[in-house]
Amino acid sequence: MTAAEWIRYTTVQELRGPLLMVSGVGEVRWDESVRIELAGGERRHGIVLDVADDVAVVEMLEGTAGMDPDRTVVEFAGAPFDIPVGDGWLGRVCNGRGVPLDEGPPVLGPRMPVSGAPLNPMRREPPADPIRTGISVIDALTTVVRGQKLPVFSAPGLPHLRLACQIAAQSSTGDDPFCVVVATMGLTHADADYVRDALDERSAAGELVLLLNLADDPVVERLLTPRAALTIAEHLAFGEPGGRHVLVVLADMTNYAEALREVSAARGEIPSRRGYPGYLYSDLASLYERCGRIRGRTGSITVVPVLTMPGGDITHPVPDLTGYITEGQIVLSAEQQARGTYPPVDALSSLSRLMRHGTGAGRTRADHPAVAAQLLSALARARQVRELSELIGTGALTEIDRAHLEFADAFTTELVDQGVGECRDLDDTLDRAWQALTRLPRAALTMLPDELLDAHEMS
Repeated sequence: MTAAEWIRYTTVQELRGPLLMVSGVGEVRWDESVRIELAGGERRHGIVLDVADDVAVVEMLEGTAGMDPDRTVVEFAGAPFDIPVGDGWLGRVCNGRGVPLDEGPPVLGPRMPVSGAPLNPMRREPPADPIRTGISVIDALTTVVRGQKLPVFSAPGLPHLRLACQIAAQSSTGDDPFCVVVATMGLTHADADYVRDALDERSAAGELVLLLNLADDPVVERLLTPRAALTIAEHLAFGEPGGRHVLVVLADMTNYAEALREVSAARGEIPSRRGYPGYLYSDLASLYERCGRIRGRTGSITVVPVLTMPGGDITHPVPDLTGYITEGQIVLSAEQQARGTYPPVDALSSLSRLMRHGTGAGRTRADHPAVAAQLLSALARARQVRELSELIGTGALTEIDRAHLEFADAFTTELVDQGVGECRDLDDTLDRAWQALTRLPRAALTMLPDELLDAHEMS
């Protein structure tokens, strides 16, 4: 929208904290972009939070400090908030609404509304081919597939942010053009510093866009952050011929949902489960469904939302609804964390429903699907044996039962456990898996075909 099209009002009725009330408005809508001009010529920005009769409630993105209601001009765009898009974002760090934080120049390019839209189902291609994270337990058992939505579920206090940064720092698609967009919501300043340091190398290589929304930033900015990230990603993936494969990491989506609940309460909407608005499901879906692949385009958008489960409750509305929209989950375990394992992934609770589309001959390795199935089968048996041993003692276990316990320990120490900065290639990961499976007799390896067992000399 050009400057001439902005609708101007000078009828600021009240300032209340971060809110600005404008009376006498007409045809103003929720989520409309607002520009505010102060007496000295300074310009600030806001979003329409609510409209009642002829009064618009605007949440200021830069606060209301120093504003004089009688000398303030408010301009309504008549359109949702938008940001510039283009390759200029690569290597940049900005806040949740796209204002640079790295002392670099403003990003120039065509402007797109951050509201976006889900991909047309008639033009979607099924997700296919892997994204390799360099993290063994993920690459082996919950392979991320290009175009997939695969969330990370974590209890409070677990290293979900560290894992998110490692995924963002190490992921690749081999020789295909690739980049990462990371959007953080509600971070402390200390956590934001950690994220910037952890991703500095990828940012310096021009392969990263980082959006940082902090805990003390306006709540409405938290709602814009993932939308701005996905808008940037859409142009990088589909905006031009020869687009990139883009991995979008969103952390923490629970903070996003809390912001949505706060804004909903401010609008006076009727709350639903645990105070969240009744449209929480559709709102989350409007974000997650923006990922995927488009027929005839080379790029893709893959989304890894990271969320904490309040009280570790996986039935909480945010993880519960996220599970209905996405295609699996990576679940972090407090028990694994207590054992000193990193990443503390609960392999039996984790799942990538699209893994079969990204593994096997020509994609990862021919033995990958069978090895993954055998690992999960053996882990499930080992868990049953461990529960049994707590009742009858290890002395009453059979030899094959003890072999499964030995396998489970080897699986954790040799395959799962790795350093925060350690990036393993897939061959190393699968070789470690085979090494763990050597603790089991051949008769227990029922998920592996004979030709694979013979090739690895499993007796």
